[in-house]
Amino acid sequence: MTQLSRRTFLSSLAAAAVPAWLSTFHQLSATHYGKVKITDIKTMMLQGPRSYTLVRIDTDAGISGMAEAYGSPGLGVRAAIHGVKESLIGQDPLEIDRLYTSYRYTDGSAHHQQRAMSGIEMALWDLAGKILDVPTHTLLGGKFRDKVRLYDHNTPRNYFDKSYLRDWAAEAKAAPNGITMHKFGPIRNRPEDDFGRDPSNRMLSSAEVRRIRQGFENCREALGFEHDILIGCHWEFDLRSAIEFAEALRDVKPRFLEDPLPVAYSESWRRLADVSPVPICTGENWFRRAEALPFIVNAALDIIHPDLRNSGGFLENKRMADLADLYFLPVANHNTGSIINGMATTHWASTIRDYFACETVFFRRDWMDDVILHDKPLCVDGFVTIPDKPGLGIELNAEVVKAHLAEGETYWS
Repeated sequence: MTQLSRRTFLSSLAAAAVPAWLSTFHQLSATHYGKVKITDIKTMMLQGPRSYTLVRIDTDAGISGMAEAYGSPGLGVRAAIHGVKESLIGQDPLEIDRLYTSYRYTDGSAHHQQRAMSGIEMALWDLAGKILDVPTHTLLGGKFRDKVRLYDHNTPRNYFDKSYLRDWAAEAKAAPNGITMHKFGPIRNRPEDDFGRDPSNRMLSSAEVRRIRQGFENCREALGFEHDILIGCHWEFDLRSAIEFAEALRDVKPRFLEDPLPVAYSESWRRLADVSPVPICTGENWFRRAEALPFIVNAALDIIHPDLRNSGGFLENKRMADLADLYFLPVANHNTGSIINGMATTHWASTIRDYFACETVFFRRDWMDDVILHDKPLCVDGFVTIPDKPGLGIELNAEVVKAHLAEGETYWS
C-alpha cells in the first residue's frame, strides 16, 4: 500500500468512526427512542432576492422542527422533499443518522434529493433539541464559541476610482451590523478591449492579471487592514491562471481565494495549494464527505467551505469537519440562504473547533431579520450570538413571513 493510499484509508476509518459527541446524543436520546413519530413534512417558500424553501417536520407529540432546504431552483427541491415524505412518516425522528444515511439516490433527480434530505436532516436536529429540551448545539457536542463571525458580499462597483473606493470603504465600515469581512470577485476584461481575452477558455490574459492586481490593491488601500478581504471565484480558471491570480493577490493578503478551479478534485488543486501565497478555499458543491476526502488528505486546500444545504445538513458536515480537523484545516461555510439557514449554519458553526466564518447575504437589519422573532439585533459587530433555547432556538414571525411568501403560497400553520 502506498503512503498516499494508506493515509486515505486511515482517514476514511477515522471519518467513519462514531465520534464522542454523537455517542452523547445517543445517550441523551436513549429513553426517548420509539416514543415520538413523524406525522407530516411541510414546505413553505419565501420570496426575496431568491426563493427560500422552508421545511417543517411535525410529530404526534405536537412538536415540530424547522430548517431551510436549498431554495434555487426551489420548485425542484420542494418536489423532492414531498417525494421522500411518505418514506419518513411514521419514523422515529431521533434516528437522524439512520434516516439520512440510509437514503440513497438512484435516478437523475439526485441533486434535488440531496438538497431535500439536507434540509430535512437539519429540521430533524431542531426537532430533536425540542424533544429532548436542550439546544441542538448540546446534541452536536457543545459550543466552542458563543458567537460566530459573518462575512458578506460588499462588491465595489468600480475597482479603479479611488475617490469612489474611499466612499465604498467608509460605507462598509459604518454598516450597522458591523461586519468586517467582505467577499467579492475578480474583474474580467471585455474581449473587444483585450486581444488576449478569449471568453471560451479558462485563461486570464496578461492584461487581466495586471488589472486584477491593481484593482484589488486599490480596494485594500481603501479598506486598510482593519477589514478582511475574501476573493470569490466561480470555478472558471485553469491551473496556470489560478496560480497567476493568487500571485497577483500577494500584497492584498486576502483571507482566502475561493473556487478558482473547476469543482471536481484533481492534482491541480494540490499544485495550486502548494504554491499559492494566499489560502485556497472550496467546498460549497460537495454532496457528502467522500467528495471532501481527496482535497483534505492531499492537502489540496487550506479552508473547507461546505454549504449545509448541499452537503447533508449537520451530521454529515460535522463528520467532514472532524476529518478536516485531523489535518488541522479550518472550516468556513457557504450560505446564500435566508435568515433561517443563516441562524442554523451559525448554530452548527458554534460546535466546530477551528471555525473561520459564515457567509451571509442578510443580517442587514431589514425585513429578513424580522422573519424570526428577536428582541435585539441578530448581528452585532459582525457576529451572531448563538441561542440557548431548545433546538435551534428560533421561531417564525408569522406576520412578516405572510408578507413575504412567494406567489401562491399559504402560511403552513
